[in-house]
Amino acid sequence: MSNLIVHGGTPLRGEIVPSANKNAVLPILCATLLTDQPVRLIGVPEITDVKKILDIFRALGSEVSMDFSTGMLDLHHHATTFDPATHRLPEEMRSSIMLIPPLLARFGVARLESDVKGCTLGVREIDPHVEVFERFGARVERTDDSLLVRHDRGMAANDHWLDYASVTTTENFALCAAAAEGTSTLVNAASEPHVQEFCRFLAMLGVKLEGIGTSRLSVTGSRRLGGGEFRFSEDFHEIATFLALGAITGGDIAVRNSAPEQFPLIDRTFAKFGVNVVHRDGWSRARSNGPMQVRRPFTQNILAKVEAAPWPYLPVDLLPIFVALGVQAEGSAMFWNKVYDGAMGWTSELSKFGAHVFLSDPHRLITFGGLALSPARVESPYIIRVAIALLMVAASIEGRSEIMNALPIRRAHPRFVENLRSVGANVEWTRSE
Repeated sequence: MSNLIVHGGTPLRGEIVPSANKNAVLPILCATLLTDQPVRLIGVPEITDVKKILDIFRALGSEVSMDFSTGMLDLHHHATTFDPATHRLPEEMRSSIMLIPPLLARFGVARLESDVKGCTLGVREIDPHVEVFERFGARVERTDDSLLVRHDRGMAANDHWLDYASVTTTENFALCAAAAEGTSTLVNAASEPHVQEFCRFLAMLGVKLEGIGTSRLSVTGSRRLGGGEFRFSEDFHEIATFLALGAITGGDIAVRNSAPEQFPLIDRTFAKFGVNVVHRDGWSRARSNGPMQVRRPFTQNILAKVEAAPWPYLPVDLLPIFVALGVQAEGSAMFWNKVYDGAMGWTSELSKFGAHVFLSDPHRLITFGGLALSPARVESPYIIRVAIALLMVAASIEGRSEIMNALPIRRAHPRFVENLRSVGANVEWTRSE
C-alpha cells in the first residue's frame, strides 16, 4: 500500500499521543552495539528502519526481543560477530553509516554498501563521516560496490571541527569518541533535540559528555561500557505535524508534549500564519481564530519569512508543513531552506490543488495563499514531511484527493493513518496503479 486517499474538508479534533523520534531511535539503536551488556529501550516505534536495524542485529548474532505492541525492546550484543566477507550494512538506510563506529570498536572492521541514501533531499555526502573515521585512525577503502573501513589499533581521542553542523556526523564522532580512550572535542557540533537525546543515552552507558545541546561537544570514552534502561521522548516533528493538521483543517488537536521548552521558535512560526499554540499540563494545541492569515512584517516592503537551518533555527524537516499552511493562509510568505539544495522541487505538485507558488531558486519559495483550492491527485517525492504536507493540503480541501508514493511516512510515523482517523480524518492506504 503506497498511496493515500484523503476525503478532506472535515475539521480534525481529538487527542494524539506521538511516537518517539526516528532520528533519535536509529542512532541510539546503533549505539547499543558499543556495549556487551543488556539494554532495554522503551517507546520504540514500529517503523521500517527500526525493523531493518533489528534484522541486522539478528544476522550478527545479537539477542533481540521486540514487542511493538508495548514499544519495549531488549537487546544483548554479548554474542555478536561481524564478518566483512558476508555481513554488509544496507544501502537503503542513511542510518547504516552510524553502525560503523561500534563495529570498528568491537571488531576492527565494517563494510558499507557504497550507495547509502535516505530521503531525496539533494546531495548528501559521506565525506564528513570518512573524515571522522580517519581522525580516529581508521582506513577507508573503496571497492567496486562498497566502502571497507578498518582499524588495526584501538581508537585514540582527538579533536575535530566540522565544516557544517551535521546531525549524523556529530553522532558518528560521539560514537567513535565513546569507544576511544581519553577526551575528544567536536566544534560546530549539531545540537538538535534528537542529538541531545542520543547524548543522554551515551551518558547512561557510562560515557562522559559535556556541552550537550551546544555547538561544542566533549566526549570522554571508555573501553568498558554498561547497559541499562532508556525511555524515548516524544518526537517534536510529530507534535508539530499534528498541531498543523488541526490548524489547517480548522480543528483542534491536542498533542502530548513533555518538552515544550523546545517549541518557542516553532510556536512563533505558527503565529506567522495566525495560529496560536498553547502548552499546558503536558499537552499542546494549536488554534486559529477564523481563517488563517499571514501576519505582515512591521517592515512593510518585505515578505513574511520562514528560515529553516540547523538547530536552533527552525528545523528544515518541518519546513514543508509550514509551506502547507502558507498555501491556505491569506497572504504571501517566503520559505528558505538553508540546508538542502533541490528540497523544494516538490512544490510544483501544489499547483495541482490550484495553489499559487513560485520557486525563486533551489532554496527559496514564495506562497501566494488564500486561493480557492480543489481536490487533486499529487505525487510525493521520497521525503517524509513532504508526503505529510501534501496530505495536509488535501485534508483541508473538501472532496477526494490522492497522495501517490506516500510510503515514506511509514519510515518515521507508526500508526499515522490510525492516529488521523482517531481525530476524524477520512483517510486510507491504497495500492498504486
